[in-house]
Amino acid sequence: MKLVNIGYGNMVNSQKVVSVVSPDAAPIKRLIQDTRDAGKLIDASCGKKTRSVIIAESGHIILSALMPETIQSRLSEESENDRGEEDNE
Repeated sequence: MKLVNIGYGNMVNSQKVVSVVSPDAAPIKRLIQDTRDAGKLIDASCGKKTRSVIIAESGHIILSALMPETIQSRLSEESENDRGEEDNE
């Protein structure tokens, strides 16, 4: 399990992330509200403005105060590190 920092000391399992999107689009806002109503919303923004929405395999939605590009680069670093470890084995 590889954990990625999504801001303010919060971590998510990089292998369970389906997508990272911006919260500005209306369909994403509806998805957030539906997930909140279903009890599967995790707010990891610590009271700051939500700048990215992380969609997990389990159907959970995680809100983060980091930009989607920042999270994407951290996820990319993790996947590159995974490939490097596989090559060394």
